[in-house]
Amino acid sequence: MPSSPADGPAPLVVTCGEPAGIGPEVVAKARARVADVPFVVLGNPDHFAGHGVAVRVVDTVTDARADALCILPHDIPGPARPGRPDPAQATGVVSAIARAVALAKTGEAGGIVTAPIHKKALKDGADFAYPGHTEYLAALADGADVVMMLACSELRVVPATIHVALEAVPARLTPPLLETVLRVTESGLRRDFGIAAPRIAVAGLNPHAGEGGTMGRAEVDWIAPLVARLGPKLGCFGPLSADTMFHAEARRTYDAAVAMYHDQALIPIKTIDFAGGVNVTLGLPFIRTSPDHGTAFDIAGTGRADPTSMAAALRMAWDMAHRRQGRPSPVASVR
Repeated sequence: MPSSPADGPAPLVVTCGEPAGIGPEVVAKARARVADVPFVVLGNPDHFAGHGVAVRVVDTVTDARADALCILPHDIPGPARPGRPDPAQATGVVSAIARAVALAKTGEAGGIVTAPIHKKALKDGADFAYPGHTEYLAALADGADVVMMLACSELRVVPATIHVALEAVPARLTPPLLETVLRVTESGLRRDFGIAAPRIAVAGLNPHAGEGGTMGRAEVDWIAPLVARLGPKLGCFGPLSADTMFHAEARRTYDAAVAMYHDQALIPIKTIDFAGGVNVTLGLPFIRTSPDHGTAFDIAGTGRADPTSMAAALRMAWDMAHRRQGRPSPVASVR
């Protein structure tokens, strides 16, 4: 049964991700680090054995317990062979994401935390047609406008364009796109991070934010006018030179930064906190976070995977679940 607001949020659901990657290991290790966060995992119980934590098979999300790794069984064949993805498992990995979304939509789950997937494995085995989790989740949410935020204790950053070639960024980056990104970011900061009046710094596209048009015209022609028009309502300002907006003093002037392309956003956050960053999708009608790393096939099965990012993703999702109910944060979450 879904929890009522008086009971607090329902437990979280963690999707299994790629069984041949480090997902099972980091999920199992994170269980001990976040004993105050209730969650169950959708997956094959056999894939999660052998990581130093008791595995308990449960029937419902509400059966979540802190003294074991609770698995809600999902039809994904075994075995899991570290570093060797099996195409026969791809359909189950994709359907686990869809099942988690369904549980979140009905309120049976308080939010979703996704373990890393391997997009090529899903394409080869299940004809997965999406660039990644974010786009698939948006489709499951009936085409909601979503943005990808990366967050750690010192920085929140949103890339306006994500996995596109650098040479394609100027054409992809349009006024309607940037306006949507700013609106979704501002709403997410208020709803999921509890910031009443968000401050959003906007990076320029070109070096030195175009330097008055001498290093590119985008800032003068449309980025600055758009930011000025939206600033009074959305709390955004800029465009700023990206090479000077990520040092400690500059970061204190904003709650999130919107960057123009992938590396402009991800280099600073991975430099500041490589192990602990969290990927959160803003704009969905349900909560979704994820560790900010991939399947790491090269170390899968070695016991060396670091669960810091998965633990942070669980804490952030649990924090957001409380905020969406108007409750104070129960955990020491990211910022």
